[in-house]
Amino acid sequence: MIIVGELINASRKAIGEAIRAQDVEYIQKVAKDEFEAGANYIDVNAGIFVGKEPEYLRWLVKTVQEAVDCPCCIDSPDPKAIEEALSVHKGIAMINSISLEKARYDALIPVVAGTDLKVVALCMSDDGMPETMDDRLKIADKLINGLVQNNVPLDNIYVDPLVQPISTNSTFAVEFINSVEAIMTRFKGVHTMCGLSNISYGLPERKFMNHAFAIMAIGKGLDGLIINPLDKMMMASLITAETLAGRDDYCVKYLKAYRNKTFEF
Repeated sequence: MIIVGELINASRKAIGEAIRAQDVEYIQKVAKDEFEAGANYIDVNAGIFVGKEPEYLRWLVKTVQEAVDCPCCIDSPDPKAIEEALSVHKGIAMINSISLEKARYDALIPVVAGTDLKVVALCMSDDGMPETMDDRLKIADKLINGLVQNNVPLDNIYVDPLVQPISTNSTFAVEFINSVEAIMTRFKGVHTMCGLSNISYGLPERKFMNHAFAIMAIGKGLDGLIINPLDKMMMASLITAETLAGRDDYCVKYLKAYRNKTFEF
């Protein structure tokens, strides 16, 4: 399971204020906490700063990587901001995200083409948000083929089937997890990734729904998540779900987590 730590996002008030103040110590503490909790990538987002996003995204990457030996997930639809961030990035970054929306697709293809970058491919098009598995598969097919034709290896593609709130349509969870299974079956070699908390938007006790949804999706093959890795119960649930899904030979990861007291809340 690839874990992207989601906390360094300018839309969160404390992070936005820290970016504006160039508070290195605060940003580095959040990055260290996420990395030590098990994040494989640290998401960096400065999207609220119109006109300054490239400058701030570059600063975030540099600040984070001075504190942790971890690649970043560069979270922006702006190719100029992404290129600024990549200019100081060490190692292979993840780009979040390209979609089938023409303006976004045309802008980002030149950035990722022929590189080793990991790419989140979001199942969204100019026709809007997909609601069914079939809608998602049509978009995924075009995105995957477009990326492969531009020399992006299958192993570097993380398809995000797009999570939508269950409170607005009772089929959204089932359609999503069935899409995960179909994508992992039909497009051998690609990965699936999502930010799952949107499933519980507008509902009480969101953590319980998020945990259950993650476990269901892992059972269908999901192998990447953009989450808060400081949520110990979520991290323990993911380790357990992967073991039960047959991705942990002889329960090695599960036993390691037990020894590291991952299951203590």
